[in-house]
Amino acid sequence: MSTLDVEDFIQQNRAVADQVETYRGYWESEKHWEPRREFILRNIGDFDDEQLDQLLSLSMVWANNVFLGCRYSTELLDRVKEMAEGIVVEDAPVFKTRDEIMKKQQGR
Repeated sequence: MSTLDVEDFIQQNRAVADQVETYRGYWESEKHWEPRREFILRNIGDFDDEQLDQLLSLSMVWANNVFLGCRYSTELLDRVKEMAEGIVVEDAPVFKTRDEIMKKQQGR
C-alpha cells in the first residue's frame, strides 16, 4: 500500500481511519506515526476486535525495530517484516551491532 493507497483507504474508510488515529502515542512524531499507521491499516482486516491489542503490539515491535533498533526473536521479526512488506520508511536509521563496530575497529 503506497502513500496514495493509504490516503485513498482513509478517505473511503473514515471510521476505521479515525479509530486508528486514536492509537497514536503522544510521543510519536509524524515520521514514526505515518509508517506505523500504514502497518496498522494494512493489517487491521486480518484481526478481530478481540485481537486488536495483538495488532497494536506487533505494530510497536515493527516500529521499535525500524526506528530504535530493538531486537526481538527471529520468528517475531520475520512475522512483522512480512506484515510490513512494501511499507517505505524514508530516512530510516541504520543500526550496527556491537560486534560489527568491534570488527570495524579491529580492522584499522
